Parts: sequence; C-alpha cells; structure tokens
Amino acid sequence: MKILSCLPAAALAAVFGSTSLFAQTAVTPPFPDKDSAPPVQVISPTATPTPTPRFFRNIVHDQVKIFTSPARIRRSDLEYLVPLAMGTAALIATDETTSSWVHRGGSLPPVSHAVSYAGSIYATGGIAAGFYLFGRASHDDHARETGRLSAQALIDTVIVTEVLKYAMGRQRPDFGHGEGHFFDHGKSFPSGHASSAWAVATVVSYEYQRHPWIKYGAFAAAAAVSMSRYTGRNHFLSDVLVGSSIGYGIGRFVYKTR
Repeated sequence: MKILSCLPAAALAAVFGSTSLFAQTAVTPPFPDKDSAPPVQVISPTATPTPTPRFFRNIVHDQVKIFTSPARIRRSDLEYLVPLAMGTAALIATDETTSSWVHRGGSLPPVSHAVSYAGSIYATGGIAAGFYLFGRASHDDHARETGRLSAQALIDTVIVTEVLKYAMGRQRPDFGHGEGHFFDHGKSFPSGHASSAWAVATVVSYEYQRHPWIKYGAFAAAAAVSMSRYTGRNHFLSDVLVGSSIGYGIGRFVYKTR
C-alpha cells in the first residue's frame, strides 16, 4: 500500500506532462515560410543536408519540453489529467486480479503475441519509414511529412517510455505470483508497444483526418496492439493505459507543434 500511495506523484507526473504538452506549446513550424526563404536555398545543393540536423534538434527540443512540462500543468489540463490519474490508480490496485483473468497456459497469449508485433519498434519504425520513402519516391510532401513526424514522435516516445521503465522497475505479470511489484528491477510499466503504436497512429490519424478509414483504422490498430499486451500477459492493464496515454499525448504534441 505504501508503494501505491506514492505512484501518482512518482510515475504520473511524466504521463501528465506528455499528455498535456500540446496545450502548453505554441505552434512553431520547423520549415521557413516560402516567402521568407531565400531562393538560393531551394536550388542550392547545400540545402539538402539541413533536414537531418533539424530533425535531431527537434528531438532534443521535444525532450526538454516533455521532462519540464509537469511544472507547466495548467488548471484546464486537470479536466483530463485527474480522471487519468484516478483510472491509473484504480487499475494498479486491481492489476493482480485482472491479470489472473488471462490464463498463463491458455490459447489467447500466443495469438496476442502475434498481434502485438505491430507495436514493436521494428513495425512502427517501418511504418514511419514507409511513409517517408514513399513520399520521396512519389514527390508526395504529405506522405513524407507523415513519415518524418511519425519517426519524431516514435523516438520521443521510446525515450520517455524507457526512462519510466527503468525508473519504476515494475515486474511483469508472469514474474513470480504476478503481484507486479514496483522498484524491483522490472520493465513492465509503462507498455512500450502501446506507447509506440499510439504515437505513430496519432500522427497518421491527424495527418489523414479527412480520410475516415485511415484515421479510425490507425486508432483501431493501436487499440488492438495495446490490448494484446494485456491478453498476452506481457503487461498489466495500468501499464497499457499509461503507455497508450504517453503515445497519444506525444504524438499529438509533435503533430500540433511541427
């Protein structure tokens, strides 16, 4: 019980920051306006390498914003941060019970493992790269931007998720008796597959929000990946909720900012 009482302050601060970033940051496009850019930059060969340094500068800028954002939480942010905190606390308190609903030796975990592969860094990174390469090959600026922003959101999310995993040290459901102890050298909290899937899906859905099949299909795929981490006994429900919230918050932040 002592661990549960300190979790909202220790773990959810970073979640609060990542999910409220889009409301705290002004929109600052990374590329200069056409009218303000010197014509020589469009035709000069030296302009080609500039996107790569800018991309990594944006990553650094994002990380500063993410890890300092809890200090900038506003009253209006509490409308959704308080329910998120209460929901996470309730799930943590019941995780051991809800995890036992999925039988360790049943047929559901193997199927869930196959579904969850779509949320791996290889699959989500491949989606981002696919959009970018297709955009370059077909001269489709929209697809190329989707790939670039998806990659940026994915990298931002992976960094935040890994930091939280090592900081919280939660054991996975299949460890021991499935108590899910925190600060015990585990890597269960939050779910990395869920956060990665939601980060990429959020950028794609916002980029193609006028195409309902793409928009809702991306969110549906992210939700399926997230739940598969629970039904596959890889994560507790609270791990999935927090991971999904981080991915969605960072994905929207990157889209709104860039």
